[in-house]
Amino acid sequence: MNYTYMLECGDGSYYTGWTNDIKKRLAAHRSGTGAKYTRGRGPLKLVYLEVFDSKEEAMRREAYIKRLTKTGKLALAQTADWRDHLTEWELKDLEIEDTKEKD
Repeated sequence: MNYTYMLECGDGSYYTGWTNDIKKRLAAHRSGTGAKYTRGRGPLKLVYLEVFDSKEEAMRREAYIKRLTKTGKLALAQTADWRDHLTEWELKDLEIEDTKEKD
């Protein structure tokens, strides 16, 4: 499986990315070894997630979301029903909220 995801950073900004291992990628972001953009911007909250069969589909969706305005990203995060599919995607134990406080 391939995932397109969006994080809300502690400063209110959004980060969008793709991965083939969402649990590992979230852990990397939260430990400071993920994207340079998310370092020091915690706590991080997963606000959007989609699953795709191919890397190419996930990357296309990531590019589309990155072109959205902040208002568009917020709307996507608020209207998405992705949480309803976590069990189906075998991600029911996915940590959506960062438990670490902002520096």
